[in-house]
Amino acid sequence: MSYATLMVCVNVDHVSKTLVGVAAGLTDKFSAKLIGLSALAITPPFVAEGVVIVDNASESDVAQVKARLAEAEDKFRAAAGAGREVEWRSALEIPTDALISEARCADLILLEKSSRSIDLYRVADSGAAILGAGRPFLVVPGSVKSLTADHVVVGWKDTREARRAIQDALPFLHEAKRVTVVEICQNDQKEAARHHVDDVVLYLARHRIRAEGRVEMQLPGSSADQIIRFAEDEGADLLVTGAYGHSRLNEWIFGGVTHDLLASTPICCLMSH
Repeated sequence: MSYATLMVCVNVDHVSKTLVGVAAGLTDKFSAKLIGLSALAITPPFVAEGVVIVDNASESDVAQVKARLAEAEDKFRAAAGAGREVEWRSALEIPTDALISEARCADLILLEKSSRSIDLYRVADSGAAILGAGRPFLVVPGSVKSLTADHVVVGWKDTREARRAIQDALPFLHEAKRVTVVEICQNDQKEAARHHVDDVVLYLARHRIRAEGRVEMQLPGSSADQIIRFAEDEGADLLVTGAYGHSRLNEWIFGGVTHDLLASTPICCLMSH
């Protein structure tokens, strides 16, 4: 099992060479194809009764948007480097919608971690994309220049999302030198947590992946901070977790731990919903 196609979400206003570099390195690692994707919507002049009006975009507006996307393509291809199978896709569309739609083409999608407020006509909403695309996402902090995934920490909860994440992460887990499965729990849940973790370790062993299980007691403060500290203390360079959230009034809402991980993780994080 491997990743055959990686997709990197390119911000048209800031084509991150480090993000594309991480994607290119993983493309080599898995002998995969790399797709760059960027989208840009023309900001509508007004909204009527909650409906975005875009029909009166001028030819000049369209030409400018296409020029920005072409410029982003040039920067993406330069950052990806020669000697790799690379494809570019772009759209005059809300970036989040484009990313969710184009996700059908990829095994894994990379995007840069961002806690800043964003312009949804220019930048994809990572939360909506992760929860709506039906594909695993690799969230890459801006300070990360490459990813070897030598030590992978799986943040386990006995949930659908965590099961999906560990399945989606199997290519990384097969290549890792060390895999640690950890569940953080309350003191009265220790026995159940140990049972969960042992089952996951056995599941991975059947996939010829050697893993170790850990159970950690919940400390005061954020669970996200605790699992990040655990991963850093263990020298991990990849964290695998489920992404928790739901749709409410046509808006995707993250769970607290997932939101905190997305905003604060200093290491790469593979998330699945």
